[in-house]
Amino acid sequence: MQTLIDFGVSFVVALQSLGQWQIPLMKFFSNLGTEDFFFVVLPLLYWCVDSALGIRVGFILVAGNFVNLVGKVALAGPRPYWVSSQVQPWWPETSFGAPSGHAQHAMSVWGMIAVYYKKQKWLAVVCAILIFMVGVSRLSLGSHFPHDVLLGWLIGALLLWLFVRYWDSVAAWLSTKSFSRQVGIAFAIAVLAAILGLALVGLRSGFQIPELWTTNALRSGLEPNPIDRSGVLTSAGTFFGLAAGLAWIQRRGGYQVRGPFTKRALCYIVGLIGVLVFWQGLGFVFPRGDGLLEYSLRFLRYALVGGWVTAGAPWLFAKLKLNVSS
Repeated sequence: MQTLIDFGVSFVVALQSLGQWQIPLMKFFSNLGTEDFFFVVLPLLYWCVDSALGIRVGFILVAGNFVNLVGKVALAGPRPYWVSSQVQPWWPETSFGAPSGHAQHAMSVWGMIAVYYKKQKWLAVVCAILIFMVGVSRLSLGSHFPHDVLLGWLIGALLLWLFVRYWDSVAAWLSTKSFSRQVGIAFAIAVLAAILGLALVGLRSGFQIPELWTTNALRSGLEPNPIDRSGVLTSAGTFFGLAAGLAWIQRRGGYQVRGPFTKRALCYIVGLIGVLVFWQGLGFVFPRGDGLLEYSLRFLRYALVGGWVTAGAPWLFAKLKLNVSS
């Protein structure tokens, strides 16, 4: 492992030695692989472009977020600027490094878009370039080692293959179940994921961050804080909300993107207001902490966000007659 770290430090230092001119460019590409960016793209795709693609992106993003969190806690890998003062912290982070979440999400989400529009060869080329550049940007900015990025790409590709291979068969199986059974299955998966995730994070709770890591990391102004349970509840709650909302809207005939550009744009604005109400609004109201109540409310908060995206907003669009062809 030390050999990989030493090689990675040398590689990152060599990239950064090309000059600070690359920082804005690399930050641009890194932003195209962030969870926040994709959580903005998800409702845009689902509400305004293609609902079938949007829901696939939503589930692969949530699943990938959980897998990445578990992977980081299990591997407990440092970031380049934590272990070497030669590496500049141009994009500081508080979590563990491996696998790279940016590289993983870029591979799974941009890859999903490329596969969905597989007849559009030019789009596949664009997505491939974005996937590659997101990975390179994580190296250049000092956030990841090469093995972090490669592992992220590998996990993202595996998730993409699983979704492409099994999506239709799982959807067909679920369609034979009643609404209550579908919601029950989604809740059971979410709770099981939350329990397993919290248990794994709990096993790492005694991890002692080496003093060198902390000293080097503080150059960026951010101290490492890699043992964070909140992400587990975020992923589990969002998954349940997306799944339960989708089950409900499907019972009402499903949701299809319709209407001219102006109405689609209005749908997006109205929908995002709802996202902000549940996401940020409830974030101010609900207490934060490590107790059962706080965990339950975080789960509920993100379940409401997921449910709003797949069902609440489409229902409101129909009531406001925004989702019509003319």
